[in-house]
Amino acid sequence: MGSGDEETLESYGTNMGRESSIGAFEWMIVDGDRLAVAALITAAVSVLLLGLNAFDVIAFQNANSVTRVASGMIAGTFSLVTLVVSINQMILSREFSSAGEAHDKLDGVMEFRQDVEELANVPASPASPAALIDLIVVTIHERADELGKSVSDHPDADCRDAVSQYVAGIDDSTERIHETLEETTFGTFTAVSAAINYNDAWQIYAGRHLYSRHEDSFSEETSEAFERLLDALGLFGVAREHFKTTYLQRELTQFSRQTLYCGVPSVLSAILLGLVYADVSGASLTPDLSPFVAIALITIVASPLALLTAYILRTATVTRRTVSVGPMLPQKDPEEGPFDVSYGENRE
Repeated sequence: MGSGDEETLESYGTNMGRESSIGAFEWMIVDGDRLAVAALITAAVSVLLLGLNAFDVIAFQNANSVTRVASGMIAGTFSLVTLVVSINQMILSREFSSAGEAHDKLDGVMEFRQDVEELANVPASPASPAALIDLIVVTIHERADELGKSVSDHPDADCRDAVSQYVAGIDDSTERIHETLEETTFGTFTAVSAAINYNDAWQIYAGRHLYSRHEDSFSEETSEAFERLLDALGLFGVAREHFKTTYLQRELTQFSRQTLYCGVPSVLSAILLGLVYADVSGASLTPDLSPFVAIALITIVASPLALLTAYILRTATVTRRTVSVGPMLPQKDPEEGPFDVSYGENRE
């Protein structure tokens, strides 16, 4: 084999799937607690309004303007509550099923668990989704080590080095996700984040590429080790999809409940803002106090929208990063390199 395999592994990165450093932007859209993110957005709205008022860009002296804004906020808040009700209906529609559909779902789950048990050689798979994924990760690690040992005496040094590099990348990524999953429980986003950051798609892609290039020179033991490793990686993708779907259902349910908690104070604040400026002579408060009261009420009105923004940022990002199952690599940007691997070059 020539240098083609090494270049392929380098171009796609044996460390793909490593968790990126958590910056402010990543924390905002994915990793941060959604209530904290919503609070920051709400605080930013308040600071923005205070700044604009301090520089006389906006004013709260015209009663007609303020009451029109209050009317618009009341209508917008009711529309947001309607959206929340629609989200709840969507979630509930997935929970309703006939006896036949429920039986089919149960059969699918039991069949998947049996596949995991056979692959991991355990009597029963864990009930916890996080523990189940961790079991698959440990199995992937073991299968990768078996693959590495099976090519230790391969006569082709380039092939041996390429497979060893591939195995080392899998070992590194599985150790990181195993450490994370051991310290987390289902229901926390840390566990979901660890699962979606594990790049099984690239590992399947690179594994199939390596196997197809060298299958003629591999021993029966190595071929079986490759097959067992790819089976384990495939099961991880299925488990992650189920894990992600279950978590997002819980996330959207929590979002709906919290939005309703904020919705009533938001509507009342918008109504109060309109009443404060309902007098013909203007605001019923002193000119010095009325801007701060108005800004405080507008901030409360904006809280449901801040919650919506915080939750949609996370759910949309998670969905985008796991948009497909298998080695399609849709998250790879065009400028990062080609998706296809040419089999016409450097093929022995």
